[in-house]
Amino acid sequence: MTAMRGGSVPAHVWLVLGVAICGVSSAGAIFTHVDEIDPLLRASWRLQLTALILAPLAVWQFYQIDHEVKSKLWSASTAKIILASGAFLALHFGFWVTSLDYTSLTHSLLFVTAHPLVILIGMFLFVRKPNRLELIGGIAAFTGAAISMLDAGDVQGERSVTIFGDQLAFFGAVFVVGYIVCGRILREWMPLFLYAFPVTLIGGLLLLPASWLLEDGFSEFGAFGYFGHETLVWFILLAFIAGILGHTGLNYCLKYVSPLLISISVTLEPVLGSLIGWMFFSTGIPGIWTWIGGPILMLGILSIIYGEHLTNQTSLDNKDRVLEAE
Repeated sequence: MTAMRGGSVPAHVWLVLGVAICGVSSAGAIFTHVDEIDPLLRASWRLQLTALILAPLAVWQFYQIDHEVKSKLWSASTAKIILASGAFLALHFGFWVTSLDYTSLTHSLLFVTAHPLVILIGMFLFVRKPNRLELIGGIAAFTGAAISMLDAGDVQGERSVTIFGDQLAFFGAVFVVGYIVCGRILREWMPLFLYAFPVTLIGGLLLLPASWLLEDGFSEFGAFGYFGHETLVWFILLAFIAGILGHTGLNYCLKYVSPLLISISVTLEPVLGSLIGWMFFSTGIPGIWTWIGGPILMLGILSIIYGEHLTNQTSLDNKDRVLEAE
């Protein structure tokens, strides 16, 4: 796949991509800063506020689409996928934000961005055998993760590294795969804001009963307590910087650059996120084993991403040859 069909990538797209990566990377650090709010409620507030920002954009986009797209919007199959996507998003945020209370910021970011490893395992079990580069990447990723876990008990800022917290973050990576799959299905024809708004809103609302059942702070702050809370500014920053500039920016860039480039860029999140946390929120410096294992894990993830890209490219080339032969 070329960067952009029919021409070069517009200059502003690179700026949007850079801002988006920084925006996404800032989320973990800000979430740790507002930890007086319980994690599930924290995640819900973030998604709710992002949905509020997306709402007028979705309404505007609704009036721009043609009748054919509108008819697809109201179909039962679309509704089911949107509900599934929202549920996966809620599970992703629920596990990931909870992990930030149980392990270091760096470890949380390393494991939550390991979703290419989850995809590799899923493909191996249900679709195909991994190619050599994917296999090497998978082994490297598991090795790096194991080495990083040797820092368990190490205090980094206000958090101690725990295997439990790392596992929670990895579950966040597992569930984001479902969200990605749903997005790939619907975004082939569905405009960006019309997809992002209902999915984000559903994710935020689904986290509310979970918080009510599992967290003591729900009765103190309430479902929509951010409106009168002193942390409102931070949640607005989360919603706008990480949600709109970050995730929505990445979705926008997909129109112009390859998914491979987006995936590789996102692997920078543990590095940038840790740097933001250290510079602005005193989240501490990773331990020695994280310095060793973290880069190995990230290189493994990069190998998996590139290996999958090569497989997809080979498959496309073979299809082209078959068509030419016909």
